[in-house]
Amino acid sequence: MSLLVTDHLGRHVNLSAVPKRIISICPAITETLFALGLEKEIVGRTKYCIFPKEDVENVPIVGGTKEVNEETIRDLQPDLILAEKEENTKEIVHALEKIAPVFVLEVQKIDEAYRLIETLGLLTNREKQAKSLITTCKTSFPDRSCKQNLNAAYVIWRKPYMVVGGTTYINDVLHTLGFRNPFGKEESRYPMVTKEELADANLDVLLLASEPFPFQEKHLAEFQAFLPNTNIFLVDGEMFWYGAKMVIAGAYLKKLTKKIEKGTM
Repeated sequence: MSLLVTDHLGRHVNLSAVPKRIISICPAITETLFALGLEKEIVGRTKYCIFPKEDVENVPIVGGTKEVNEETIRDLQPDLILAEKEENTKEIVHALEKIAPVFVLEVQKIDEAYRLIETLGLLTNREKQAKSLITTCKTSFPDRSCKQNLNAAYVIWRKPYMVVGGTTYINDVLHTLGFRNPFGKEESRYPMVTKEELADANLDVLLLASEPFPFQEKHLAEFQAFLPNTNIFLVDGEMFWYGAKMVIAGAYLKKLTKKIEKGTM
């Protein structure tokens, strides 16, 4: 049986059957595959695929999200490789499709996170599990009824400072929580910003993420020095992942919203 499918970038991907040997090179995808009950089918992952912690330890590492070991991947004999447009490069996709079919997913909004789960279910014959996971995520996740109407920036990097732009999943989460992102119209998905640009953004709230740069308590004073009137909060960056993480992220985001509301009153 041969199945021709179209990935989220419009690429045609030819699958010979329901995949039984899957390599994921995106952490959120890997975690979601486990949530769909595909632990026996996952034969490779990146070093950044660390969830679910107990289960991924037994899965071979094939590299990172921006650099992979093609020989290792070839030896694992995958019949499907799963990538994500933002996490993985075009060069990696082109190289790996010489080894096995590569399906590229894309997530820039919350609705597209649900599409990712649905797509993974369709590709792996786990439609029922995917539907159940989506329902659980939607029940947990905040809705768009939040009306804080505050200016907020989400910082992911230091030296140089980098924030999330408008075409990102995190930006859509901020919008759902009732925030306006002053950097949402920047051309870059993750624009570099200066102290002056942050100060000029009239921020009510600044969120410092725990990853990819590990912002900690010691960094609060650094930002408060040039943002004296901004409420600054450390946030768990993993709670801003899409996919299966949304099940537990919903409760975290609701608590965070209440914390910010109290801090900005």
